[in-house]
Amino acid sequence: MLKALDIVPAAEESGVGALIAALRERIGSRCSTALSDREHHGHGESYHGTRLPDAVCFALTTEEVSDIVKLCVAHDVPMVPFGAGTSLEGHVIALRGGIALDVSRMNAILSVRPDDLDVTVQAGVTRQQLNAELRDTGLFFPVDPGAEATLGGMAATRASGTNAVRYGTMRENVLNLTVVLADGTIIRTASRARKSSAGYDLTRLFVGSEGTLGIITEVTLKLYGIPETISAAVCPFETVEGAVATVIQAIQSGIPVARMELLDAATIRCVNAFSNLKNPEAPTLFLEFHGMQASVAEQAELFSELAKGNGAGEMQWSSNAEERARLWHARHNLHYAMLATRPGAKIWGTDTCVPISALSECIEKIKPLIEKAPFFVSLAGHVGDGNFHLGMVIDPASEEEMAYARKIGDRVVEIALSLDGTCTGEHGVGSGKIRFMNAEHGEGVAVMRLIKQALDPRNLLNPGKILPEA
Repeated sequence: MLKALDIVPAAEESGVGALIAALRERIGSRCSTALSDREHHGHGESYHGTRLPDAVCFALTTEEVSDIVKLCVAHDVPMVPFGAGTSLEGHVIALRGGIALDVSRMNAILSVRPDDLDVTVQAGVTRQQLNAELRDTGLFFPVDPGAEATLGGMAATRASGTNAVRYGTMRENVLNLTVVLADGTIIRTASRARKSSAGYDLTRLFVGSEGTLGIITEVTLKLYGIPETISAAVCPFETVEGAVATVIQAIQSGIPVARMELLDAATIRCVNAFSNLKNPEAPTLFLEFHGMQASVAEQAELFSELAKGNGAGEMQWSSNAEERARLWHARHNLHYAMLATRPGAKIWGTDTCVPISALSECIEKIKPLIEKAPFFVSLAGHVGDGNFHLGMVIDPASEEEMAYARKIGDRVVEIALSLDGTCTGEHGVGSGKIRFMNAEHGEGVAVMRLIKQALDPRNLLNPGKILPEA
C-alpha cells in the first residue's frame, strides 16, 4: 500500500541533477523542483497515495515535449505525463520518481473545421474550454466525464461519461493524434478521414494507453451539431431493478436517449444535501433527450410509459437551459458531495462495466457488502452502456476501512468479470487496477507487454502503470 505522502529528495540531491540542468537550459524556469509543484504533480483525485516526481516540466509545444523526452532518455530518467490531475486510478503517481511532464499549458485550439465537423487541439485544452470556443459555431464536443479534464488526458485514459450511450466514448470520437514516442520521435497516427483501411489502427493503440506508449500532444476530434432542443428529466423508481429494466427496454425500443444516469437512494440523499435539491430519496434516473422539439417530446413520452410499467414515480422534465445545467451540475458534483459528508476523507471509486442485460444482477450481487460497509457508499452509473460506479468515502489512515473497501472493489470486479464485463469502463487501469489485468485479459497481457517493449524498451514512459509485472 502506498504511503499517504512519499517525499523524496529533490532531483539535485538524488543523482539526476545533470538532467535538471539540461532541462533548465532548454525550457528555463518551466522546469521546477519546487516542493509545491512536485506535490501537486504526485497524485490524482482519489485515495491513492502521493509519490513525488523529482521535477516538473511545463511544456508549450510538441517539439518541446520531444526535446524533454530525448533528454530524459539520455539520462535514463522516467517520465509521467500530466494534464489536469483528475485521474482516479493512480495514473499520474511518480512511482519511480523522474519527471512529471505537464502539458496543461499546451492549451491552444489549433483548427476548427465546421464543414468537416472536426477540430484539432493541443493536449492541454479542456472539454469545457473547447465547448465554450465552439458555442458560436453551433457545434459541440459531447464526451463528458464530469471532471474538467484535459482532452489529451481523456484520450490517454479512453474516457467516457454521461453522453456515451448516444455519442460514444473517446475511442469513437478521436480521429487522429500527434504523439511523441519514447525516443522523442513525433508521429501522427492517422489522417482526418472518417474511415481508413490503411495499415494498423495506431490511433486506437494510443487511445487508452495512459502515457505508457507515447505522450499525446495534439488531438483531432469529431464534433456534433448542438441539438435544436435538449430536455432533461428526473424519474424516481421503487427499485434499482425497475430503473435498469426501463433503460434496457428504452434501448431495445430504439429511443435515442442521450444520457441515462442512475443514482441509488443513498446517493440521491447525498446529492440533495450538497446541491440543495428536493429529489425523492429513491433510485432515480437522470435523463437527457436531444433532437427536434417534437421528437424530444415524443422520446420523453415513450420513456415515461416504459418507466411507469417498471414502478416509476412521476417523471419531471424541463427544456430550460438553467434548470438542465443545475441538474447536471449536481450530478457532476457527486464526488464533492460525498467528500462533504466526511471532511478529511478520500473517495475509493470503482467503475466496472458489464453487458447491459447483466447490470441488475451485478448490482444485486454486490449489495450485501455495500449494506455492511462501515462507511458511506454511493452507487451511480452511466447505465445506458452498463457502466456503474461505487464511491466509498473512506479514511485512508484506517486499515480496517481500507481493507473493507478493497474487499468491495475486488468483489465487484470479480462479479463483473464473471458476467463477461471489465474491471474498468472508463477510469482506466493506472496503478490501481493492475492486479485485475491477468484475470481479465489472460494471454492478452503478454501481447500488451510485447507492444510496450517494442515502443518503450527502457520502460521510461509512465512505468508501473497498466501492465502487471511478469
